[in-house]
Amino acid sequence: MSTVSEKKFANPGPLGLMGFGMTTVLLNLHNAGFFPNTSVVLAMGIFYGGLAQVVAGIMEFSKGNTFGLTAFTSYGFFWLSLVAIWVLPALGWAIAPSHAFMGCYLVLWGVFTFLMFIGTLKGGRVLQFVFFSLTVLFLLLAARDFTGSEKIGLVAGYVGLVCGLSAMYLSMAEVLHEQHGSKILPY
Repeated sequence: MSTVSEKKFANPGPLGLMGFGMTTVLLNLHNAGFFPNTSVVLAMGIFYGGLAQVVAGIMEFSKGNTFGLTAFTSYGFFWLSLVAIWVLPALGWAIAPSHAFMGCYLVLWGVFTFLMFIGTLKGGRVLQFVFFSLTVLFLLLAARDFTGSEKIGLVAGYVGLVCGLSAMYLSMAEVLHEQHGSKILPY
């Protein structure tokens, strides 16, 4: 009979990174002006960016990874809260936030992300890049909301695309590493 400590648990990191990355790319295709914000972003925000990241975070708990637990569950609930911020007013269940209050929301996420970035400094370069670019993204989105500048919003969209794609890259680098037993893609 095997004990829990003898069992090998799967790495939930790639699931969380891909959920974050793909959802971030989709939202920032909107922010960069390519598409309107539609149910595509809402559905991904609820299910892959939201719920899949929360599941990945809970799995990180089982591995004893406080950073992974904190990052994935926090950003999973970020996506769920963002969807709620958009949907609740449309349903008549809440008042839509002002641009300034939305800016405050984004600044808080930027501060949290910067502190998480500090936690990556002993990790791989791609993980550092994901968190640094996400910090910049949150601060740009906050600046857009505080100023009303469409140009800042457009720049944020492109930063978000790079951030999301880097998370997707890291996800696949980790999957390929595990599948092949060696680093296929540097990370």
